[in-house]
Amino acid sequence: MSKPKFQSPAGMHDILPEDQPYYDAVAAAAKEVFSFYDFKKIDTPILESAEIFYKGVGQCTDIVEKEMYAFRARGGKDILALRPEGTASIVRAYIQHGFQSLPQPVKLWYFGPFFRHERPQAGRFRQFWQFGGEILGEKDALADAQLISILCGIFEELKLGNVIVRINSIGDDACRPAYKKWLYRFLKSKKLSLCKDCQKRAKTNPLRVLDCKNEKCIELLKEAPQMIDSLCEDCRGHLKEVLEYLEELKIPYVLDPFLVRGLDYYSKTVFEVEPADAGEERQGSLSGGGRYDNLAKMLGGGNIPACGVAGGVERIIALMKAKNFKPRQPSTPQIFLAQIGPLAKKRSLAIIDELRKANIKIAESFSKDSLKSQLGRANKLNIQNVIIIGQKEALQGLAILRNMETGKQSEIKQEEIVKEIKKSLKEN
Repeated sequence: MSKPKFQSPAGMHDILPEDQPYYDAVAAAAKEVFSFYDFKKIDTPILESAEIFYKGVGQCTDIVEKEMYAFRARGGKDILALRPEGTASIVRAYIQHGFQSLPQPVKLWYFGPFFRHERPQAGRFRQFWQFGGEILGEKDALADAQLISILCGIFEELKLGNVIVRINSIGDDACRPAYKKWLYRFLKSKKLSLCKDCQKRAKTNPLRVLDCKNEKCIELLKEAPQMIDSLCEDCRGHLKEVLEYLEELKIPYVLDPFLVRGLDYYSKTVFEVEPADAGEERQGSLSGGGRYDNLAKMLGGGNIPACGVAGGVERIIALMKAKNFKPRQPSTPQIFLAQIGPLAKKRSLAIIDELRKANIKIAESFSKDSLKSQLGRANKLNIQNVIIIGQKEALQGLAILRNMETGKQSEIKQEEIVKEIKKSLKEN
């Protein structure tokens, strides 16, 4: 069989009907847990001003430098970007719509598609889906811990097993500059042993080297100085409080001194939450987040302490499948409607609408005219109750209700179909 001329773009995939229940399950779990904690849903545009990400995410990050889809708007000077992540867009919306005047903190959550020009591979797509949540206007460490607890709750809803939290603090403007100098000196002394990307990162943003996935760099960084040894009193105290909350929640964690995440707007707490037994099915980080107290200021909105989390939906679904998670399937039809002749087909549309309003799921086969083929389809679908309307029934306002298992059938009035169907279903 020849390959079709047109294919979905590289790294972008169709979500086929058989996978839709998995996406629905993740969205439902996110909605359930976020709503419990009084988060309100927000949808931001897929297209944003690229400057939001230049300023917030960072021009020297891989996301902006290598992966962001950016282009000049037709007929204008604006540079737009397909959103590569959710937090910067939500902070922009918070500022634009005057959420500073609302009672603080403001809690928002989202679920939707994002875009990065990554090399397509298992678990990595150029169009991918994420859920996430943000707490804006709150500096207390309780917010960090609550977001971690929410991720744990979503994993629990999806039956993905026990979790482990990898956590670190990357300090703030008071203590991070001194650490970056210390780290730079170390990296400079090991320059020839670093990969080419890290040789460049060491000059522009040394912290980015800590996020390198090159095995040689990972081994070398075991000797690097640790940020936790350079934390100021405020950052050290904040991390201590977060860990105390996790202990109170009985959430297991490990201090990972080289965890930095890939975005420049983070400060203080950064973390990743993973199923403890993810094993080989784990394709990169499934979820994580951190604090970003300076992002609103970067985008012109003043000092607004905040923190957030995000989860990669495709990676979570891959783990769900590996663990044989069975998502809830759409409800199966309870009734089959068979029709014979043009008038019966027209009348059937109104009957189907009445059954829909009564929340009775129905199947039909309008493309087939033969009663035998329609009843054959009802049998294949294992539907016991069938409504039959022929030309005679359509003219007389009647219908035949047949039990496919017993063969028993009765004539009913069309206006009483809903009542008779409910009675029949109750008897069955």
